[in-house]
Amino acid sequence: MYASAGCLLSLHHSEKPEHEEVCEFRPYTCPCPGASCKWQGSLEAVMPHLMHAHKSITTLQGEDIVFLATDINLPGAVDWVMMQSCFGHHFMLVLEKQEKYEGHQQFFAIVLLIGTRKQAENFAYRLELNGNRRRLTWEATPRSIHDGVAAAIMNSDCLVFDTSIAHLFADNGNLGINVTISMC
Repeated sequence: MYASAGCLLSLHHSEKPEHEEVCEFRPYTCPCPGASCKWQGSLEAVMPHLMHAHKSITTLQGEDIVFLATDINLPGAVDWVMMQSCFGHHFMLVLEKQEKYEGHQQFFAIVLLIGTRKQAENFAYRLELNGNRRRLTWEATPRSIHDGVAAAIMNSDCLVFDTSIAHLFADNGNLGINVTISMC
């Protein structure tokens, strides 16, 4: 299906649907969580799309930054998104709040590489909440935007914490997450 985009595999028809789900040559969709954006395009077009269509996303430079999520007490499901640029790549930082069941909310923090799965394997990230003589740390390999935020949350492959933990680290309803990207 994606031969015109560069996929060279030739498979039996019964194997095609499974491969097409994970093919690196399938179009990328807009990686913004919660957005109703239907954009699709090449990997090279993702950043120009984000800068043009999602102007509210802030980009910070450097491998060690603070991702500040403001008003974490907002009701309902909320997404905070930010970009981090380092090592010649762009990373999407996402904090998502979901209501799991009545009155019980959970936060999910993840880093995605604007790149392929193979490129993502060259990096590691660390998310750290600090405060009040406490520290909560998560270290992992970033996921490619091909995989998306929902897959990471579904597999719990991200920093997961509830509202009471968030309040231990928050300052006046704002949560600062230290984000460090490193090369492997």
